[in-house]
Amino acid sequence: MTKGYQRENTSIHLMNYHFVWCPKYRRKLLIGEVKKRLLQLINEKASELKCKILTIEIMPDHTHLFIQGNPSLSANYIIGQIKGKSSKVLREEFPFLKKMPTLWTRSYFVSTAGNVSQFVIQKYIEEQYKR
Repeated sequence: MTKGYQRENTSIHLMNYHFVWCPKYRRKLLIGEVKKRLLQLINEKASELKCKILTIEIMPDHTHLFIQGNPSLSANYIIGQIKGKSSKVLREEFPFLKKMPTLWTRSYFVSTAGNVSQFVIQKYIEEQYKR
């Protein structure tokens, strides 16, 4: 099997997502203890969802997360769970965050990534009848 692919009972998959999201008004809040706690919360939620964090970087005003997803979960569900849990807990533990209407913006960026490019896949499919 190709490196990086996950095997389940009925599927073989590689679902890697690159997410980027920001605090409301792109405020530089993700520093110090807030940053440390956010990292813990993201790791906990990823584990609960049976997703594997490949890389994470928390900047003062945004977060990058490269995560290997579970094929039974949509990208929207994964990021919704991570943002939802982290917002709830951080606002409970750091009262100054309650001054904002919400911790996170409603939007986020997501892109998929795999071991082969879209061009390789397209070429493979197009050449099926030529074999």
